[in-house]
Amino acid sequence: KLLGENSDTYKAEIRAEYEELRVQRLQKEKVRTILSLAEARDNKPQINWDDFEGFQPSFTGIRVFKDYDLQILIDRFDWSPFFRSWDLAGKFPKILDDEVVGASARSLFEDAQTMLQEILAKKLITPLGIIGFWPANSIGDDIEIYTDDKRQSIKTVLHTLRQQLEQRRKAKPNFALADFIAPKESGKADWIGGFAVTAGHEVEVLVEQYKKDNDDYRAIMLLALADRFAEAFAETMHERVRKEYWGYASDEVLSNADLISEKYRGIRPAPGYPACPDHTEKGTLFALLNAEQEIGIKLTESFAMQPAASVSGIYYAHPESRYFAVGKIAEDQLLDYAERKGWSAEEARRWLSPVLAS
Repeated sequence: KLLGENSDTYKAEIRAEYEELRVQRLQKEKVRTILSLAEARDNKPQINWDDFEGFQPSFTGIRVFKDYDLQILIDRFDWSPFFRSWDLAGKFPKILDDEVVGASARSLFEDAQTMLQEILAKKLITPLGIIGFWPANSIGDDIEIYTDDKRQSIKTVLHTLRQQLEQRRKAKPNFALADFIAPKESGKADWIGGFAVTAGHEVEVLVEQYKKDNDDYRAIMLLALADRFAEAFAETMHERVRKEYWGYASDEVLSNADLISEKYRGIRPAPGYPACPDHTEKGTLFALLNAEQEIGIKLTESFAMQPAASVSGIYYAHPESRYFAVGKIAEDQLLDYAERKGWSAEEARRWLSPVLAS
């Protein structure tokens, strides 16, 4: 239709359809009340810090992992997103027997296994990762990260956003990620972690070679599998953090299905995702990890990661830490956040435009 004689009409219809969807979504959001930032902060979760004893990691600073075992990562694959990347809806392994897409899913899965065997046999990719831990305490909605355990010198600051939409369920708090780090005023020592992993720099080189060979299928297959390697690497490192390097859940025993379902203590939210919609915080994380120099993951001007098959995030260990979506924020939080970040209001509005209420 885009290439046909009536392409202008078709494009106009698409624009009208999406404008209608946008208006419908906006009307639904307007039904919910946006609290003032002060009200949202008054409704923060009530965590008992008096009885809190921070769990000290086995080291502070960074640790690099090179040439990670490919088979370990394959064993941790979550295959359901792999099929979704091919527009096949269903949960693995049930999708293989699905009445509608089962035959296509089985064929695709067999091809994936063949490519994985080739990757293993020829060692086509080299996964790289880095993790780090630092002393930390929260100051309001910010998290101070210190140069050492004396906590007298600030290394950097992570900035978090707070939910401002009035919660539909009574007594439900308005969360910010800073809530899960012990407040400085509590006098309690706490720590925070971070990570970045990649499936390997060889992926994009191989993809380009497949395209030159007019083998788009293998190129797409490798990209889909590279994403699975990166996500599995993130999952594997988080488990090792919980059980070894931070050690706050050393007795954890979970199956791969349990890990996929996130039945563990702690979270690893990523900048740019619902709990931390500000992509620029990725720059702070990468500076802490020295990720570009250590494992070669770069950030673009828009803070996308290169290679694309990479995952990064921040480790929180508190047992009450949880994932949430910040949702829409009001002008008062925009200006407050801009001041905390050292931004102009215009700069803050540019980076936070997807979450602005108006």
